[in-house]
Amino acid sequence: MNSVVDLKKDAASDATAAVSAPFFARGELIEGNDAVHRSRDLGVNFATPRINLDRVVHPRSEVPPLLNVPLAEIIDFLVETGQRMRDPNNLVMQDCVDRMTSTHVLPRGVLENQVKGAAAYLDKRLLNTVVEQNFANPKALDEWIPHQDYTGRRSFVRAFAPRLVHVLPGNSPGVAVKSIAQGAMVKAINLFKMSSSDPFTTVAILRTMADIDPNHAIVKSMSAVYWRGGDDSVERVLYRPQYFDKIVAWGGGDAINNVIKYLGPGFQLVSFDPKTSISMVGKQAFASDETIDVAADLASADVMVLNQEACVASRFIYVEGGQTQVDRFCERLHKRIIERAAASGDARPLDMDLREQIETMMMMDDDYRVWGKADGRGCVIRSDEPVEFHPVNKTANVVCVPSLDEAVKFINVATQTVGFYPFNRMADYRDRLASGGAQRIVHLGEAGPSTIGNPHDAMYPLHRFVHWMAHEDGCAS
Repeated sequence: MNSVVDLKKDAASDATAAVSAPFFARGELIEGNDAVHRSRDLGVNFATPRINLDRVVHPRSEVPPLLNVPLAEIIDFLVETGQRMRDPNNLVMQDCVDRMTSTHVLPRGVLENQVKGAAAYLDKRLLNTVVEQNFANPKALDEWIPHQDYTGRRSFVRAFAPRLVHVLPGNSPGVAVKSIAQGAMVKAINLFKMSSSDPFTTVAILRTMADIDPNHAIVKSMSAVYWRGGDDSVERVLYRPQYFDKIVAWGGGDAINNVIKYLGPGFQLVSFDPKTSISMVGKQAFASDETIDVAADLASADVMVLNQEACVASRFIYVEGGQTQVDRFCERLHKRIIERAAASGDARPLDMDLREQIETMMMMDDDYRVWGKADGRGCVIRSDEPVEFHPVNKTANVVCVPSLDEAVKFINVATQTVGFYPFNRMADYRDRLASGGAQRIVHLGEAGPSTIGNPHDAMYPLHRFVHWMAHEDGCAS
């Protein structure tokens, strides 16, 4: 009996010490420290309420709350939410950053900038552009669109409000903002599964919405909770077609594979798979010392997107040239990464496996050359073939190739963004990159920003989210 009492005391002590992460269920904030979890990256405890599954499931017998709310009104509400998020007096968002610093690997300054920058997505022109790029006729979100084919058969088509489970990633608070906005614009019923690295941002945004209007249909369409990925007691209940149409999943291979086992008729996956981004630098970079500096600076910007935590951040840089030339590039690239890392305030050490692999390479002069140390302040590894590990935490692998044609063979379906230099050679490579599986080619140095409304991961997401419904009305008389 005493051991049971001791265990309960330990659990209570853990909950008291852990940072609290409340839930949000269809307009209601739910607080409590019923369960204690451990964050993925830092191993820090955080406490959550118990999940009440009935409160986060919207019955199919009820029409989605947003179905008949005009898209224009939805966008206006999102714009006001963005303004409230940027308000320096918004204590909810300030508290969100305070809590997130305890569980997230990124330093506070980077997180603050990420949250502020994410609110910029809630811009009227931007949101309208996203909708217009995703739908040939955006009116399909608001009404049944009449159509008549060449045989005279009539019908009506609508982009009907879906029921979505969003499995959010932990690397960027910006995904929470984008996911909430996109879920609202397709008028979905949304359940957000937050990550252990960031079980705070989504709820903070939804609370900000509730402060504007607690009864708004957007607020009533949103729920955000946390459970440990792979928890069968939750997922075998929620991941069913009688409750949801699709899972919108971000994350690593384990997260995606876990979701796949629940798929079946009527329950689909929209997957933002784990991706790796690269850079390709042509021989024109060696025209002068100035062009080497320019190319190295642009490449460092792509490596350091979100301190190399983002999918668009470059991991592998294929440089066209001889070893002596490429070494000059590596030296300057390392200098710029070090400077950017210092400015960000991020001095996380590398994990032990990565550190040991880099230190081993430092002793293999014939095959590799390493600039910097395996200390998390920035490291560049030059090799003739891509390294077999995943460069992360300010680590770049520069691969020496005689021609960029040789680099194309390393492109595959997991290659998301390709930063390219010189810019005037991009058109010569875009078809081959697409054939290899790449999804985006940009100017070197511009991996982070993207053209508004463009495809993401080779698809138009909003078009995939909705439930396309047809009303057949027979032949015209």
